[in-house]
Amino acid sequence: MQFLKQLLAVAAITVSTLATAEPGVTDNAITLGMTSPFSGTNGVYGTDMRQVIQAYFDQVNKSGGVNGRKINLVALDDGYETDRAVANTKALINEKNVFGLLASYGSSPTTEAMNTVFGPARVPLVGTISGAGTLREPISQNPNGRYMFNVRASYADETEAIVNQLVSLGLKNIAVFYQNDGFGKSGLDGVTASLKKHNLAPSVAATVERNSVEVTAAVEAIAKAKPQAVVMVTLYKPTAAFVKAMKKINQSPMFMTLSPVGTEQLVAELGPDARGIGISQVMPYPWNDIVPMVRDYQKLVGSKGGYSYYGIEAYAMARVTVDALKRAGKDLTREKYMAALESTSLDMGGLKVAYSATNRQGSRFVELTVVGPGGKVLK
Repeated sequence: MQFLKQLLAVAAITVSTLATAEPGVTDNAITLGMTSPFSGTNGVYGTDMRQVIQAYFDQVNKSGGVNGRKINLVALDDGYETDRAVANTKALINEKNVFGLLASYGSSPTTEAMNTVFGPARVPLVGTISGAGTLREPISQNPNGRYMFNVRASYADETEAIVNQLVSLGLKNIAVFYQNDGFGKSGLDGVTASLKKHNLAPSVAATVERNSVEVTAAVEAIAKAKPQAVVMVTLYKPTAAFVKAMKKINQSPMFMTLSPVGTEQLVAELGPDARGIGISQVMPYPWNDIVPMVRDYQKLVGSKGGYSYYGIEAYAMARVTVDALKRAGKDLTREKYMAALESTSLDMGGLKVAYSATNRQGSRFVELTVVGPGGKVLK
């Protein structure tokens, strides 16, 4: 009888422990999830991000982890497709039992996942490659936004910097070539709003579908306007196809594009034709080792790793995540992690990221670069 009572007591303790256990957290590990493209046209972006994040987590783990726990990363490929990104997010939360999320990719995929999956599930996501306004709505308007912690500046910030530069040069005939999805439309809205401040409007706007390089119709529409400049809110494959097609018909306006394009990928795709393209950036110049954050990133990647804007952004996401996990303490719960994220004020030495109970913007850092001779990116 005494043995039975002891057995029941142990069982009760076990059940109680299981009932209160935090998903993705054990005595010696924290499991985090990531969905990004690792295959297809844009697979190079997600692969770069995953490698840097894993390298940083390995570095943290070798130093004892976070409050004695090692960090495990579960990364799923979504091919930059909204349906797959949403399905992956569900799987990470419901099947992989991750504690939190980081480093998603794309405006439409992340917005849909926020509103239908990780927001309702109250699982925070740190960082996504998107500056879309849909991920930056006031929490009072969209409660799901409480769980989205942006690390980069918005597309509105980027497009304003681009438009101000173009207008300062006396250019007024400005066209927009944009991707027909949340990313492209958000960029178009940003350009339009920025031009309006100068009493201007896009001379013409034309689109390309996501994961497509069919730019013929867009080239024809924009070429008719003979623009002085074209702001391209597209990724590297369609951007390269558009620039080549425009130059083929002897049109060479000033080409400008936003940070998600993938600077290094665009240069590799275009070769000499990349020279002169202006690109807004939301992270510090990853080749300037005078900047402490850049120096730390380069040391992590190693001299043979190859530096990139996507890589240093992934590094920033990982830094923000680990910083909050450490401050959340040994008795780790999602709400304590949320509280730590909301009190983040992290100066990485070149980039500052800060949040509050009502602010999820993180950073407004933007600077303009241009592709110079030999494909070298110049500030």
